[in-house]
Parts: sequence; C-alpha cells; structure tokens
Amino acid sequence: MQFGLFDLPWWGYVLVALALTHVTIASVTIFLHRHQAHRALDLHPIASHFFRFWLWLTTGMVTKEWVAIHRKHHAKCETPNDPHSPQIYGIRKVLFEGAELYRMEGKEPATIEQYGHRTPDDWIERHLYTKHEGLGIGLMIVIDLVLFGPIGLSIWAVQMLWIPIFAAGVINGVGHYWGYRDFVSNDASTNIVPWGLLIGGEELHNNHHAYVTSAKFSRKWWEFDIGWMYIRILEILHLATIRKVAPKVRFNPAKVRCDVETLQAIIIHRCDVLAKFAKYMKRTAITEARGLRNRASMGMKKSSVLDAVKHSLQRDVAVLPQSEQTALNQALDSSEVLRTIYSMRQELAALWSRSNASKEQLLKQLEDWCRVAENSRITALQAFSRKLRCYS
Repeated sequence: MQFGLFDLPWWGYVLVALALTHVTIASVTIFLHRHQAHRALDLHPIASHFFRFWLWLTTGMVTKEWVAIHRKHHAKCETPNDPHSPQIYGIRKVLFEGAELYRMEGKEPATIEQYGHRTPDDWIERHLYTKHEGLGIGLMIVIDLVLFGPIGLSIWAVQMLWIPIFAAGVINGVGHYWGYRDFVSNDASTNIVPWGLLIGGEELHNNHHAYVTSAKFSRKWWEFDIGWMYIRILEILHLATIRKVAPKVRFNPAKVRCDVETLQAIIIHRCDVLAKFAKYMKRTAITEARGLRNRASMGMKKSSVLDAVKHSLQRDVAVLPQSEQTALNQALDSSEVLRTIYSMRQELAALWSRSNASKEQLLKQLEDWCRVAENSRITALQAFSRKLRCYS
C-alpha cells in the first residue's frame, strides 16, 4: 500500500536519502564555507538563496552564526579559544558532541559580533531564516512524509544527523587529529581520505588551512575536491565567480641566489616551504633520534622521542601534547644535530612573521639563513637550502 507520492524499492529510498544529504553538504561547503566565511567565490543571488533556503530546511543553521564560529576557529586554531579543537577538548568530545560545541559558541554575542560581519542581513534572513530556524526543519519533515510516506521519517532523520556527524564531528574532529598533511601549518589540520563524496571536499582540511581563501581545496593530482567540481559547473552556468585559487608552487633550478621573487614566493607558499623542510629533514632527524643512547637518563621511551621529533617537523611545537614537548626538549638537549634542525626551522618560520621588516631586511635575513644552512655539516639542511633558493 502506497502512503507517499513516490513508491520506491528499498535501495531507491537509500539513494534519495544520500542525494538529499549530498545537496546539504554541497550547500555547506560552497555557500557557508567557501563563499560566506572566506569569500573565495561570489554566488549569483539565485544560487545563493537556493543554498540559504535548503540549509534552513535541512539544518536550521543561521548563516551569521556558522560563519562567525568558523572564522573564530581559524583565528584561534588549537588554542583554548578555538570553538571545537580536538587538541583542546579531546577527539571523543568533538567527534560525538561537535554540534553541541557549535550551539554553545553560537550563544556568545561577542563571537557573532566580532566574526559574523558581511553575512546576509535582508528581510527574509531577519524575519524567517534567523528568527524561525526550527520552522524549516519542521517543514522538511512534512515534505518527506508527503513524498515518501512513513519511510520519510527515516529519510528526515538521516538528513538531520548528516551535518552534526560529518561536518561538526568528522571534519572538525578527525580533520584535526588523524590523516595526512600536504602542508605544514601552525595547527593540527589533516586531510582525510576517501570521504570526498560524503563531505564535499571538506576532507582536504589541511590544504584548506594552508590556503584559507582558495576556492579549490585539492592540491595533489590524486586528490578529488567534488565541491570544486560543483563550483566550476556553477561558473559555467554563470551562477558563480571564482575570486581566488591558491597559486601553484613554481621552481627555477637555475637560481643560485635569493632575490625578491624568492622572498615573495616562500612567504606565499610558507606552508609548502615548511612541508618540504620536514621532508628533507625527516630521515636525518629520525636517524639522530634513534641514535640517542642515553634513554634511561632521559626517562622517555624510544617511541615517545621518535614521535616528538617527527611531529616537531610537521607541526608547531605549541600544538604538540605536553608529553611530546617534554620528550622533544630532552632530545634537543642530547643532540646538536637535532638542536640545529629545530633552531633553523624556528628561524625560517619566524622570517615571514616579521611584519615590521622591509623587503631588503627580510631578503638579507633569508640569504643569511641559507648561508648558515649551507655552512652546516648537515647534508639534508644544505640540500634544502639549495632547493629554497629555487622558489620562483
């Protein structure tokens, strides 16, 4: 007996549920994240309002609140002020209670005021979407029941759980805890595979943190950003205008000295520079860590020292667990090679933080850094310095 407008086989209802939730995650990544939070693209009013309307139906999220919380996450990443860092709250808390963390932060007027600027503030936003966010969710359940009958309740439940589980839980939790890193950013962000079809390209979270305002998240040839594919389709249909995409890293092997072009390139691609530094130093650092003999006096297990050394190449020391920071300090005390690698990394990272220095001063500091590296007795450091000079 048919109760809804559509009578489908069981797999048909599964496909419908997946399709509807996919529209929701596409709305989050294209509209809320890349368009509203980071202004990486502009959307035609038709596309923009469709996404707003769909999110009102399927999530009840208020655009200004979501954008403000996300911008604060970037501004305060991995600190006690980060709204949802698993490094602070623990992975279980963010993975299973990520939506609750969002709701708590959304009640902070200071967060909304400071980070929620330039979001929709028209009549329908003020009088419907923001004021009656629960109405859209209620309307969605009616639509599902009319279309699919009692099974519509299950479809609606999947729709309601999709964003809290995959966006608030997986992206914010797993995306700052497990996975691989293309770039070394000053946070714990990671890329996750193969979740692309489920979370719309947001699984490439480390790439996003490296180039925050880029509309495209994929960087490696084998990474697939389905959200970017949809943006390109919208662009072809004249429903979107791409404002910014991360520039490609380019090298000129003929360069033997640093110039202004080199300086500009390494500042723009600083996360890539640190990633290559980690790649060049990894074998030397691990070999040196394994070679430390005085384990008993250090009071640390071999695995703790190795983890600390490897992670210090990939992440800012401030975001490492306290146990790893302690192990790292003890390893540095016992090895001149590790001390040199660590100090050279810190000096390199500080280069693009000196905002008061002129280009001439920064260029001299970069050239001095390369000279020190090439005069060291560490082969990997010498090789990296020569590679650094080739950024173009």
